Amino acid sequence: MTLPPAPQDTPDPQDAPDPQAAPGAQGAPGAQGRPAPRRRARHRGPVMLRGGEPDPGTVGTTTDQRLLDKRGPSDWVHTDPWRVLRIQSEFVEGFGLLAELPRAVSVFGSARTPADHPHYAAGVAIGAALAQAGYAVITGGGPGAMEAANRGACEAGGLSVGLGIELPFEQELNEWVDVGISFRYFFVRKTMFVKYAQAFVILPGGFGTLDELFEALTLLQTRKVTRFPVILFGTDYWSGLLDWIHRTMAATGTISPADLELLTVTDDVGAVVAAIQAADAGRVQGEGGGGMRAPVGPSDA
Repeated sequence: MTLPPAPQDTPDPQDAPDPQAAPGAQGAPGAQGRPAPRRRARHRGPVMLRGGEPDPGTVGTTTDQRLLDKRGPSDWVHTDPWRVLRIQSEFVEGFGLLAELPRAVSVFGSARTPADHPHYAAGVAIGAALAQAGYAVITGGGPGAMEAANRGACEAGGLSVGLGIELPFEQELNEWVDVGISFRYFFVRKTMFVKYAQAFVILPGGFGTLDELFEALTLLQTRKVTRFPVILFGTDYWSGLLDWIHRTMAATGTISPADLELLTVTDDVGAVVAAIQAADAGRVQGEGGGGMRAPVGPSDA
């Protein structure tokens, strides 16, 4: 009995040697005349690898496994590229939280103002008046004058916002804050104070309060913001600073006479609200603002 011939394997066209391939290439005879082994491809996320790994320690592992199996070194958390991502995330969080705020006013003042001080009572009155006029009140979220403004807005039924900051000593957002967020970086926090406010009201305060005051004045002087009232509350407290600005800065020409119009000073809560509402009306009508009556040349800041 004659057996049928054994079936022959049909060659796979992909296994055929490439006539253009150099000797020793995949599927082509090697130096000893033997076919070179086909190289196995491995995938690491979007990366394809054949042959050696850039890091031999990762052979036989997956990205998930390396992420979850061990913590690894942590010094990369303190490098500038990682800080850039953290800064970006703070801007994203701040913009996302505050983008839908109603019209708002940022109120500044000393964290050291005691609750039985007239400056605290003024903060409560200002916060309440702004809320009754339809403005949200934004503060640094701390104690003292900031708490007073938040309290006034909250008790008057308005929206009370606190933008805290990470400090070496513990400081929680005060209990009168309705919507709050804390930042690691001062410059991110400062952007939120300006971007989401129609005005600054400055109660008596220290270095931090002066920092916010002069940053606002610089933005106005350089026309980075316009139609943005900066209102100092408490003529007795601010009189020495204002005298120095007039008699020293303006007198020596380091600021221009028009720059003196950037500030409003008052002891009247009603005047605070009226100045902000007037600026709002001018903004709607398309007028210039920020104390500048007409376009000016390069700033002398």
